[in-house]
Amino acid sequence: MSLRKYFTNVVFFKQVAIAFAIVVSLVFLFLWWIAFSTNHGQEITVPNLNKLSIEDAEDRLDDVDLNYVLLDTMDYDASFPKFSVVKQDPLAGAKVKSGRKIYIKINAGGFSMVRIPNLIEKTLRQAEPNLRAIGLQIGLIKYVPYIGKDMVLRLSQEGKDLKPGDKVLKSSKIDIEVGDGKEGFIEDEVPMEEIDSTATPATNE
Repeated sequence: MSLRKYFTNVVFFKQVAIAFAIVVSLVFLFLWWIAFSTNHGQEITVPNLNKLSIEDAEDRLDDVDLNYVLLDTMDYDASFPKFSVVKQDPLAGAKVKSGRKIYIKINAGGFSMVRIPNLIEKTLRQAEPNLRAIGLQIGLIKYVPYIGKDMVLRLSQEGKDLKPGDKVLKSSKIDIEVGDGKEGFIEDEVPMEEIDSTATPATNE
């Protein structure tokens, strides 16, 4: 059989059609496998885990086929229940694939303790940011007679004196006693008439 007759033969066209069908089927199966293995088009909305306990957060994630990873414990925040979820990544409402891990951070069980720094004879301007930097709040500021203007003389909590190194709960309010800068500059004025009346008269010899 000549080459020309072979290419125009019905058997040749049947073989081409069968080969084409096989290729199309293989391509279709490959694309289906890719879509299945990557969950193509199947997105899950991340639930809101805010303020949930670890157990409740785990149950909510299991319901939508998601997992979680506990990263660490945050400093205690009184606006959240103890040991509840404070932060999550991805955020609630995000679209993710099935089986995705949600990273969470939880609230501590209470305030930690911090040490009072040595702020005596420091200025109020220095003391306030130092106290805030370690998580303390500024309470009452009381001015008392003292030559040093705005100089810290005393730290206290609920009326009890605090010394450098004392431990208090984070977020505690610290009262500060500072100098008003007036003592030592006010002198009693003696009227000129009183000075004249008490002066010893001069005598002529």
